[in-house]
Amino acid sequence: MDLHPKVIDLTLDRMWRLLENLGNPQNDLPAVIHIAGTNGKGSTQAMIRAGLEAAGKKVHAYTSPHLARFHERIRLAGALIDEDHLTEILDECYAKNGGETITYFEITTAAAILAMARTPADYTLLEVGLGGRLDATNVIDQPLLSIITPISIDHEQFLGNTLTKIAGEKAGIIKRRCPVIVAPQPEEAMDVIEATAERYHAQIIAQGQHWHIDTERDGLMFQDETGVVQLPRPNLPGDHQIENAGTAVAALRQLGFTDEVCEAAVSQAHWPARMQKLNTGPIIDSAAHAEIWLDGGHNPAAGQAIGHHLGTLSKRPTYLICGMLNTKDISGYLDPIAPHVEKLIAVSIPGEMNTLPAADTAAAARDAGMQAETADDVLRATREIVKNDPNARILICGSLYLAGNILRNHA
Repeated sequence: MDLHPKVIDLTLDRMWRLLENLGNPQNDLPAVIHIAGTNGKGSTQAMIRAGLEAAGKKVHAYTSPHLARFHERIRLAGALIDEDHLTEILDECYAKNGGETITYFEITTAAAILAMARTPADYTLLEVGLGGRLDATNVIDQPLLSIITPISIDHEQFLGNTLTKIAGEKAGIIKRRCPVIVAPQPEEAMDVIEATAERYHAQIIAQGQHWHIDTERDGLMFQDETGVVQLPRPNLPGDHQIENAGTAVAALRQLGFTDEVCEAAVSQAHWPARMQKLNTGPIIDSAAHAEIWLDGGHNPAAGQAIGHHLGTLSKRPTYLICGMLNTKDISGYLDPIAPHVEKLIAVSIPGEMNTLPAADTAAAARDAGMQAETADDVLRATREIVKNDPNARILICGSLYLAGNILRNHA
């Protein structure tokens, strides 16, 4: 963290310099699938990995941020990087950087690329950290496949304040003659993606044009230009996971995998803090009859997905325990959730410098039409809720940083 005064500083110059000093390991990665977008990147990646591993393939995966431990970011041939290997690879990158300016995300991404280049595998799943065009992961000349998940407004201070500008940054991962799988997009975002793909002669495989996914009785029906495949509903909760499943299946079919592999992708993925039901830990112990969920979504699109999902659940008084960063659109996030909630209890995110104060979160919740109060922490908030409503449904939400704190300390 001392190597750069800013946490985020989007440019590729420092990344190219360090990779050159490391011998350009990005050129030695197993076949790369590069994933950008605003929402659904992690879930889509998790589904693709589940499918590939079900097919017997060894898969590297890089994702961010981590929730409980940094090691979650780097998965080598199916297993999380171990402590000794991580220490060794970070030390090597630190030495090769030679004391030059570089951000935390850049040097740790370089370490991930170096570790993955030295470990045999069949595929590399590379998730963009922020944006795409100037993201530290955007150093692959010729990916096997690019994927763009749904784009919405987020990180405006870095990517621009319109969907057109944000889509331009996300579409920056599109490479010459590299096929790109495109999830459902707003029209203005799709226009940018299509123009970029045309410029680079990249084949687009887009939802609504080249593939479709729909619910059918108790399952899903996926259809593309090669045929139809019947699938179970995703094991990851929420109707928004249906479009993520479609994107993952479109990618796997583009790579030539079977219906059985596609079914495994949809039914065997694991991705924490995305409408994750908690079953153990101090929070559960303090609320024996409550139903407790955890979600790390934090932008208006995530709020819409959560609101929709809450509307599909069985009737039960629902409470939020919410903590957010001060860089997020809290009103845009809370407005679609508010109609489904009895009360919100606001908390500050422990140990997070950029947390929105609990009082500000509570004020925003009142503006959205909710009853709201504050608590010192999640455990106290849970106890307050179940004291008055032992059978409550409680959703802990608002930030991946809050979710990570829960998974480290309470789950």
